[in-house]
Amino acid sequence: MLSLDNLQNRRKVLGVLVIGLCALAPVAANLLDEPYYINLFARLMIWAIAAISLNLILGYGGMISFGHSLYLGIGAYTVGIFAYYDINNFYIQLVAALMAGFCVALVFGSICLRTRGVYFIMITMALTQMIYFLSISIEEFGSDDGLIIYVRSELGTDLISFDNPIHRYYVIFLVMIACLYFSHRLIHSRFGYVIRAAKSNETRMEVLGYPTFRYRLACFVIAGVMCTVAGVLSANVEKFVSPDIMHWTRSGELIFMVVLGGMASMMGPITGALVFWLLSEFFARITEHWHLIFGPFLILVVLLSPRGIDGLLALKRSAND
Repeated sequence: MLSLDNLQNRRKVLGVLVIGLCALAPVAANLLDEPYYINLFARLMIWAIAAISLNLILGYGGMISFGHSLYLGIGAYTVGIFAYYDINNFYIQLVAALMAGFCVALVFGSICLRTRGVYFIMITMALTQMIYFLSISIEEFGSDDGLIIYVRSELGTDLISFDNPIHRYYVIFLVMIACLYFSHRLIHSRFGYVIRAAKSNETRMEVLGYPTFRYRLACFVIAGVMCTVAGVLSANVEKFVSPDIMHWTRSGELIFMVVLGGMASMMGPITGALVFWLLSEFFARITEHWHLIFGPFLILVVLLSPRGIDGLLALKRSAND
């Protein structure tokens, strides 16, 4: 195995490459005269933000949630519903989305965290499907056909506009970097150490006097609110929102991204989202049945490296390592 210093260096190199690729994607897209890739990477970064939030509870907290995509839907539908009633101010939409995401995560987290293991997985999925079917039943907002957003959020300044694809792209990029930094600071704080220790041995932490339920609930709520921000950005990229974004299979895709990149690693969610969506795009161009190729690929990655791409960095590449 590699020494800790060499492993950290490889992780830094990977991080620079991934962040650099995201930062320079619009430049490359303009040089290649392929504006489609600007929106592709914008979507990729939105899912990376959602994966970063899921990594907080899945990778560091050991909470396997099949309902995390619910918060994408909350953020996106908040923007869509406000726009439906001609309230296009971004800050009003954002505050409303954050409040909705906070309340739902607090209530659902209080219920789900009273269970463990497979029961936790099933109840997160059940609660999410409940909201999913509720959104299908509301015909006012498009039912299962979805809701078209005719006007993107207005930032109140002429300097930055969500209607400009470059402006929109770099707003998403900066939010992703902010979420990554916040996640890093949180996990390396006293709060983060308690969350990681509770994942390892919750009973011991309770004996030591830590209220692990409250710590885990706080982490669950933080992850939900962060994912809600991704939903707000998604609505402004797609100009459309449908119940499909909240289906449990979307949560499964988020889990794939975290596992693929490497759970409990800082760059894992972004790397996983990058590989997931680029390979999906590549396989989809080869065949419409691209899932038949992509599924075995994911299984192979998990079998060869249970810690995902981050785990591959720890492999000895040569006798000199």
